[in-house]
Amino acid sequence: MSDTAPPGPGDELRADCARCVGLCCVAPAFAASSDFAVDKPAGRPCPNLGDDFRCGIHRDLRARGFAGCTVFDCFGAGQRVAQVTFGGRDWRTTPGEATRMFDVFAVLRPLHELLWYLTQAAALTGPGPLRVELDAALAQTRRLAAGTPDQVLAVDVDAHRGRVNPLLVRVSEQVRGERAGADRRGAVLVAADLRRADLVGANLRGAVLLGADLRGVDLTLADLTGVDLRGADLRGADLRGALFVHQSQVDAARGDHRSGLPAALTRPAHWSLPVVAARRRSAGPAGRGRRR
Repeated sequence: MSDTAPPGPGDELRADCARCVGLCCVAPAFAASSDFAVDKPAGRPCPNLGDDFRCGIHRDLRARGFAGCTVFDCFGAGQRVAQVTFGGRDWRTTPGEATRMFDVFAVLRPLHELLWYLTQAAALTGPGPLRVELDAALAQTRRLAAGTPDQVLAVDVDAHRGRVNPLLVRVSEQVRGERAGADRRGAVLVAADLRRADLVGANLRGAVLLGADLRGVDLTLADLTGVDLRGADLRGADLRGALFVHQSQVDAARGDHRSGLPAALTRPAHWSLPVVAARRRSAGPAGRGRRR
């Protein structure tokens, strides 16, 4: 979305870095690891953050050792903090408010994530008592997120999440219905070979699939709430009908042109290209490729 484009439906839950002030590059702490090339304490700007609040190595984050930055999603909390909660002020020009701004961001980010899940759940739920409860939870979460800095800081996010999660579980159970599959909530399946696993309709909420092999697996109606898909191999996997899967999850995984994604998600740029396309790209402009 351009800097001047008016917000559209759902944009409140989509990160818009052009309207933020680099909060995710300053507020959280980084620990040197496979995800981050440097240590960075909370509240200190990343060395790659420019004066314009843009990342100086954005196009090369993975190659430069900052893969963790490519999969972070604030669900639109960044621009809310900058443009709404603090009325366009930023932590550089108003350093006295920097700490409070970072603390507010730490609360609004999980609230916006809950808004995203509730919005997805509402879209899956028809008229009835459950939809009424979902709409009420959405309205309450929006009120909490729309507060003043002091009001936001007073929010007990864990308690609110504890009230919302049972609703999301009920939606999942209702949608999966008779097609509900294996219950693998919270399962630790690091580097597991799941190519032959039947995961249609599976409950995978909170499962750790770090580096798991899911090539060709059908994940239709699988509940992927909070699933850790970092490094998971999704080549040829079908996630088109998966429940509660968001962009940062697929960004953290590996995939290819055969991987099926929900219509609202974008195929990550680092996923492998079809063999034909890769050959064409390596050959360069038409007529300049190697002759046979």
